Amino acid sequence: MLEVKPIEWLGDRLRWINTLELPWKLEYVTSTDYERVAVAIERMEIRGAPAIGVAAAFAVALAAIHSQGGLPEVREAVLKAIRRLSRTRPTAVNLFWALERMERVVRSFPSDGSVEEFVRRVVEEAKSIYEEDIRTNKAIGRVGAEVIEDGDTILTHCNAGALATAGYGTALGVIRAAWEEGKRIKVIATETRPVLQGARLTVWELRQEGIPVTLITDNMVGYVMSKGLVDKVVVGADRVLLSGHVINKIGTYVIAALAGRHGVPFYVAAPTSTIDPRTKVEDVVIEERNPEEVRRVLGKLLITVPDVPVLNPAFDITPPELVEGVITEKGIARRPFEESLRRIIGK
Repeated sequence: MLEVKPIEWLGDRLRWINTLELPWKLEYVTSTDYERVAVAIERMEIRGAPAIGVAAAFAVALAAIHSQGGLPEVREAVLKAIRRLSRTRPTAVNLFWALERMERVVRSFPSDGSVEEFVRRVVEEAKSIYEEDIRTNKAIGRVGAEVIEDGDTILTHCNAGALATAGYGTALGVIRAAWEEGKRIKVIATETRPVLQGARLTVWELRQEGIPVTLITDNMVGYVMSKGLVDKVVVGADRVLLSGHVINKIGTYVIAALAGRHGVPFYVAAPTSTIDPRTKVEDVVIEERNPEEVRRVLGKLLITVPDVPVLNPAFDITPPELVEGVITEKGIARRPFEESLRRIIGK
């Protein structure tokens, strides 16, 4: 079993696994500084939509604990931290969902209250977000395992496992739950260029669990599907719109299109906190990352002409007609998504 804790609250400090070092080294980073957590999110030491939200909530708690002064000064310091964290990564909706929860606690606290009680409430809210994420992921696993049959080979993209959450995982949570039920399954993991989350993180997690996994390059997806080697696709998501559009790691759209061409069911596993009821597809901001991620392999080996222009979007958008279902902790949403997703989130 995967016993490591991707994110851990230590009372007045936050500890996390630096996923940039995996699979070569299991490195933990500990900090009392919310700015250090913000940088970790930007650098993708902490990555995956649920993990980003949880880490940001704890970073706000750090700001509350380690700020000086009376209630007005501490409150303002915490709001400053929230503003900083909101600028770390623009696409994953869990970040803003968590920060909005933290801000509600901050702004609703009475002006005549004590600093000690203010800090306690902020920390408790962050802990609640963390605990809810683990419970939610396990529920997603139980719901999603229903669509996995004994003997299935499941293709997954990027990393939506324990390392992308507070624990257990979303897409890998579904796979993990099916494995725990005794289903004899296999996994095909894409390498996931340019940062190789599939090769580095997903393979590492599945090997820790003893779940059979085969690694392929991203451009092999059509080949393995054409050979009948894939029964289901299960991926995570950084944002799901009410329209059913799925925003996930770059390359997801290609996989969904190929799955549609070959009749392979394409599922998305995500908590309801990843469902965005407000944004229209044309307004989604797709994060553009450093061109050096593409020019070099993991910041080291240069693989092209040094000054070639690079396009490096971190995410793409899969249209709803390619999605078989969105697996949440409250059930599986299916087409028409506008109705099923509204029903699931109660809006």
